[in-house]
Amino acid sequence: MKLYGKTVLFLGSSVTYGSAAGGVSFADLMAESCGIVCIKEAVSGTTLADTNRKSYVARLKKVNADTKVDLFICQLSTNDAAKKIPLQKTEDAIRFILQYAEDTFACPILFYTGTYFESEAYEAMIHLLYDLQKEYDFYILDLFNDKTMQGISPDLYKKYMHDPVHPTFVGYKEWWTPKFITFCESLTE
Repeated sequence: MKLYGKTVLFLGSSVTYGSAAGGVSFADLMAESCGIVCIKEAVSGTTLADTNRKSYVARLKKVNADTKVDLFICQLSTNDAAKKIPLQKTEDAIRFILQYAEDTFACPILFYTGTYFESEAYEAMIHLLYDLQKEYDFYILDLFNDKTMQGISPDLYKKYMHDPVHPTFVGYKEWWTPKFITFCESLTE
């Protein structure tokens, strides 16, 4: 998919927002370098599971349904794991998001994971994504299990990551954004 001029809707929490990078994430950097129209619906601390009015589900419903979206990118929130949300509630939310995005925007859908950190609950969520991919038509950018992402030096990791979940500005610019651009450009429209 040629990205220039495409409208990309990003749904997520602190990682999509860029909380450790002054509010700038890969979404903003893609807009700058690829010429996409970026709609960034990201609120730190929120969950996929529809637990309050700021959840992914609640915020997705507020996006104008008439918006022409060429690509929908959704973060697999680490907050569901950190807040010990039951996996079934997260699954229900992901199913809703997938169906809603397909019905409303009729565009390619991409879920992405964070890079590796210690969390059995998050690993279970990633396995769930792959199970759901057998039922729904969507892509997964799995940074968590990506060997090239894991293969950086400890010094680079310190430069790229503010903490185990949140990239720094340099981390987004040099490490995450190139991965997103390459992956998105490989998608079929």
